[in-house]
Amino acid sequence: MLIRDHSQGFQHRLSSEITPQSVYQQRRALLQAMAGGAAGAVLAGWAARDAMAATERPGKLAALVGAPSKVAGAVSMERTTSYADATSYNNYYEFGLDKSDPARHAHTLKPRPWTVKVEGLVQHPQTLDIDALLKLAPQEERIYRLRCVEGWSMVIPWIGYSLSELLRKVQPLGSAKYVEFVTLADKAQMPGLDSRVLDWPYTEGLRLDEAMHPLTLLAFGMYGEVLPNQNGAPLRLVVPWKYGFKSAKSLVAIRLTDKEPGTAWNKAARNEYGFYSNVNPDVPHPRWSQATERRIGEDGLFAKKRKTLLFNGYGDQVAQLYAGMDLKKFY
Repeated sequence: MLIRDHSQGFQHRLSSEITPQSVYQQRRALLQAMAGGAAGAVLAGWAARDAMAATERPGKLAALVGAPSKVAGAVSMERTTSYADATSYNNYYEFGLDKSDPARHAHTLKPRPWTVKVEGLVQHPQTLDIDALLKLAPQEERIYRLRCVEGWSMVIPWIGYSLSELLRKVQPLGSAKYVEFVTLADKAQMPGLDSRVLDWPYTEGLRLDEAMHPLTLLAFGMYGEVLPNQNGAPLRLVVPWKYGFKSAKSLVAIRLTDKEPGTAWNKAARNEYGFYSNVNPDVPHPRWSQATERRIGEDGLFAKKRKTLLFNGYGDQVAQLYAGMDLKKFY
């Protein structure tokens, strides 16, 4: 296939030997070359943005490619965290309490076959298998900042689609105000369930308008491939303006309710983990400040911490959801 930049007469022929990895590499090389020509700053900016969205596959798992998202705020321009860091430094207590435990122990998780119940206050409750969910809407790549309540952060390219696509399919009733997310709890697959640190299964929740926001992602992959087990295979929630524990992994049920659902960390320590848990540098955790964060991959003696942004930098997109609310009271 021949691609031409008419401003330069520049030509580039994609190889006939197409593989998922080569598509990423050739697309990135093409865009970089176009950006370096005389097409100007506008083309350069566009090319850089699109090249960042064309995430190179690590070649570890099955490919899952998404088109660059057009949702406002969905593509961060920051350098992405390495795949090695994003898949080896995890909180997933069902597989152990140390950051390295999920990568060591999550091989016991069986992401297929897999079904998810969508139930509660909906017109059309359904049980969908993973293949039906993968096909429900076009897959997109979204590069989101991830901020952990512990004070560290990453930038991760996810693959999925807005949760609202699924919720619209089941049609919430007028009485529905919240969405509860229930994750897998199977001792045969998850050795960490022997721990009493949380009340299993792990549950999370959002207000319905939060769940319907286009940035709220139902993710099936990352870095151009299906989700690794330790990152929440085969599907998880990603809510980029909230602390990471709000983004429940390995979902088995999505339930619409008229009452605020109890959530795992809120039940474990109500004074430390509120229902909303929006990223907020002005609301410290009872045991540490939230004003700054450590970006994973920027370690070292002279590495400076970053300033934490309100709503993790997504305020332009989501601040209106909380208009008039006291964010220190509703933390």
